[in-house]
Amino acid sequence: MTKNNRDKDVQFIEALAVLLREHDLNEVEVNREFGQDDSLTVRVARGGQVVATAPISNPEIAATPIQEVTHVSDTKQASDASSDDPANHPGAVTSPMVGTVYMQPEPGAPAFISVGASISEGDTLLIVEAMKTMNQIPAPKSGIVKRILVEDGAAVEFGAPLAIIE
Repeated sequence: MTKNNRDKDVQFIEALAVLLREHDLNEVEVNREFGQDDSLTVRVARGGQVVATAPISNPEIAATPIQEVTHVSDTKQASDASSDDPANHPGAVTSPMVGTVYMQPEPGAPAFISVGASISEGDTLLIVEAMKTMNQIPAPKSGIVKRILVEDGAAVEFGAPLAIIE
């Protein structure tokens, strides 16, 4: 592997870390195919973990440790981000299960909620599909939808924040 390719890989990993922060994601995984015997798989997760793997056919890449991507200015941002974590918000509605989010009852229909919409307790916020079962997620209280934290068709984990209602 040339130094230029390694530098490009490091820049790519740093760009993924920025994407993770900017979009409040917990994890990003990308598999890049450069050819039959040359690929790079990168998983960047919250907590400063950066993992890179490569096929054994390219031992130079596999043996090269990838350093943790951390900048001095990011340390303060990381502590600030933990206080801004949507899951800690008192109006956060979290996912009761692992599944796929659907914002409307069927394709082409209007979304159940939108930012700024007034909702009542028990109104359907969205649907989480789990094991081919559509589960309507009700509003736990009445209020105004301040933020929608997931996109239509996105995968969610148990306890992941879905929306904020105040």
